[in-house]
Amino acid sequence: MIRYYQFISFLLLVTISYSYAQPTAREDWQLMLNKLNLKVPDNLPDPAQDTKRPQNTFLKAGSKNWSDSAGNTYSRSVWGNWSNYNEENVGKYKLPDPLTLKNGKKVNNAETWWKLRRPEIVNDYSTEVYGKIPENTPTVTFKVEFIDSAFMNGKVIKKLIVGHIDNSAYPAASPSVSFELYIPAKAKLPVPMIVGVSSKYETYPTPQNQMPSGIEKVIEAGWAFANFNTVGVQMDNGLGLNEGIIGLVNKGNSRKPNDWGAIAAWSWGLSRAFDYFETDKSIDSKRVGIQGHSRCGKTALLAAALDTRWAIVFASCSGCMGASLEMRSWGENIDNVASSGEYHWMAGNFLKYGGNWASMPVDAHELIALIAPRPVFITGGTQDQWADPKGEFLACVGAEPVYKLLGKKGLNVTNMPAPDVSLVDGEIAFRYHKGGHTDGLDWPVFIEFAKKQFSK
Repeated sequence: MIRYYQFISFLLLVTISYSYAQPTAREDWQLMLNKLNLKVPDNLPDPAQDTKRPQNTFLKAGSKNWSDSAGNTYSRSVWGNWSNYNEENVGKYKLPDPLTLKNGKKVNNAETWWKLRRPEIVNDYSTEVYGKIPENTPTVTFKVEFIDSAFMNGKVIKKLIVGHIDNSAYPAASPSVSFELYIPAKAKLPVPMIVGVSSKYETYPTPQNQMPSGIEKVIEAGWAFANFNTVGVQMDNGLGLNEGIIGLVNKGNSRKPNDWGAIAAWSWGLSRAFDYFETDKSIDSKRVGIQGHSRCGKTALLAAALDTRWAIVFASCSGCMGASLEMRSWGENIDNVASSGEYHWMAGNFLKYGGNWASMPVDAHELIALIAPRPVFITGGTQDQWADPKGEFLACVGAEPVYKLLGKKGLNVTNMPAPDVSLVDGEIAFRYHKGGHTDGLDWPVFIEFAKKQFSK
């Protein structure tokens, strides 16, 4: 027990140390803009006087963002673009065809998809959006640091698993691949498992006899659950880019434009965790799913797109650079993600598309298509328009041709469903829950969807 909390204290000290002797996030963001010879406008008017500011918006108390009577958040990007929540102002856009090769030829069979078109899309995402995961990454050695066989009054066996990353090439960075593993004590092994991607360090580790929110139904189903800690792999801010796994591989140097960002780094860490799952005899590694909410939903989608071992995906309220169409101007947009507050998620090259959305070579329907033919469950909320639930639905529709090419079913509808109507008949599933930015309302539906998929 003491060693367990000593380890957590060590992780916290490492986290705090990231903030020292590093350029600020904005300085690093500006450095990348300079590398790409990009400039942002320096003559924007005061937001209060900006004639482009949407009508009937007001400044939120204690915030730099604006709002409307419906509670929607409006922000103006450094490129001068405002958030939009009006369908009349979505703008015209043309989505790239996931079944057309870059040479213009159509993809009409599975072999062409797997050998030619899918690699093209993966390459675009790797070089232009999320960044390339290095070919030679450090080795990871896993160790069970802690076991609690009496967790939840003996109903659950809880373990802390830590993957120690070889940092001999650059000892100043000391990331790790760590996760808590919950296994139903009386389940017949091996069991399916859902991996929850978590970026909230304050909830990791979970207290005695408490589990991360949303997994009760997983345990009730007789499945295991892993609570994955993204922070141990890579900090969720620009200050950490010279540390973590990115800093370790770069030996503390600044990133090149096509180097990986935090979301790709987290995806790499999740794949290393999967390496461990394949060695654990209590886990059915053929039935391991991944779940993430918000930025972690973006991560879950990319992780599954890059690593086909993930059997099923649940991405909740993942928004821009997750499941919602980026070319569609609604709520969170490319400019927001390319800002100095979120750019660290992405490759440096992604900054090229700030204020220049139409030039980005891929869109969210293709990210979902990369998961095909495996089942994917996408959700959004009526009170979470920032994440553009309709854009998420349209991305599911756009991914459907690839699923059908591979012999699977999509949504089979083209109109946005009513709130709380679950579209779960095909391998692409969608739900628009009544409520806000939460995954809790959709877990029960996902469990039933996963049960059906796991039984095939």
